[in-house]
Amino acid sequence: MTTPVRVAILGCGGRGGTYADWIARHPDQARVVAVADPRPAYREAIADAHGVPTDRRYTDWREIVAAQRIADLVVVATQDSQHRDPTLAFAARGYHILLEKPIAPTERETREIVSAVREAGVLFAVCHVLRYTPYTETLRAVLDSGAIGRVVSVQHLEPVGYWHQAHSFVRGNWGNSAESSPMLLAKSCHDVDWLQYVVGQPIARVSSFGGLTHFTRANQPAGAADRCTDCAVEPDCAYSAPRIYGRYLDRGSTGWPLTVLTPEPTRASVAAALRDGPYGRCVYACGNDVVDHQVVAMEFAGGVSAAFTMTGFTESTHRRTRIFGTAGELSCDGDTVRVYDFRTEAWREIDAATTGDATAGGGHGGGDDALMAAMVRAVATGDASGLRSGAEESLNSHLAVFAAERARLTGTVEVVG
Repeated sequence: MTTPVRVAILGCGGRGGTYADWIARHPDQARVVAVADPRPAYREAIADAHGVPTDRRYTDWREIVAAQRIADLVVVATQDSQHRDPTLAFAARGYHILLEKPIAPTERETREIVSAVREAGVLFAVCHVLRYTPYTETLRAVLDSGAIGRVVSVQHLEPVGYWHQAHSFVRGNWGNSAESSPMLLAKSCHDVDWLQYVVGQPIARVSSFGGLTHFTRANQPAGAADRCTDCAVEPDCAYSAPRIYGRYLDRGSTGWPLTVLTPEPTRASVAAALRDGPYGRCVYACGNDVVDHQVVAMEFAGGVSAAFTMTGFTESTHRRTRIFGTAGELSCDGDTVRVYDFRTEAWREIDAATTGDATAGGGHGGGDDALMAAMVRAVATGDASGLRSGAEESLNSHLAVFAAERARLTGTVEVVG
């Protein structure tokens, strides 16, 4: 029997907890041996669940670096602005690294990290979980079969979802670009990376448009308060925090997103979080600045074109994609891939056997589990062939995101590289 891979979790929030949960379900393959997080409640929750010794429950990841080597793999699930330093430090010590996306909030730091892991020769993957879903595998197999000929152009929609936009990108940790990163990097680097993976060519040029349209003080309804629990118009507001989070409690769900509000969700603890914490704030009074809608036009090496739309004004559902080829087209919705053949003028449908839903709470359609399984397998065997989101693969899509944000701000067409 193979010895389980020893894993240290840096950052015990939603993403760190997701990867720790996979380990809990696969104790024969991996085990959590150390955790680091400055927040006692989140740190202790994961540590207790995995029986981590008290002397390996750290407030700062630097304590793990300073200790004798205690893990094989480090999961870096800290905030975006806190990715560079731990990744460089652990790479220098020879630890294998699974890094939550994005790699880093700036192009300079992104290049530093890619260079550091390359020079260290450690196994490294970015959590571009969409590359690992059964749906993506199905779609790639259809394209590789030549069913629609040569790909010419792509349309791709990321429907963030009205409540997810409010939760993560208005009230939440990614609402302010100076404190985290721009929306295109924080959320949609998943999609830009996925498009690169599906097309199979690097992105060469981009342009972009978008902005913050709705979630501003100017759009706050008359008579609204700055906190939902004090607001007279809350019952009629689409972004009511008590309603958004209360429906999870109503159906007995206490996982994500409630665990972002409080480590042990109950009606009382959620109510307290909405009364006193950031997730109970009025969406029109949060000081957020990231865009709530954005489009990106891309040209890939070889001439394939793509149009990507991100919008927060949708239901929360799977991405939707259309791919146009020289012999047919694909219409994809995250669950099924529909293929149209120009010769027969007929559609056929392929079930992608998607697991869960498109959100973090649903495991990103099976991508979270498949990524973790691939990373642990790579560390256990030394075979990195199952990793689809290494440093080199992820660099181009990150550079494309940085270029697109420059294009949005300056009105230019930007070369990626």
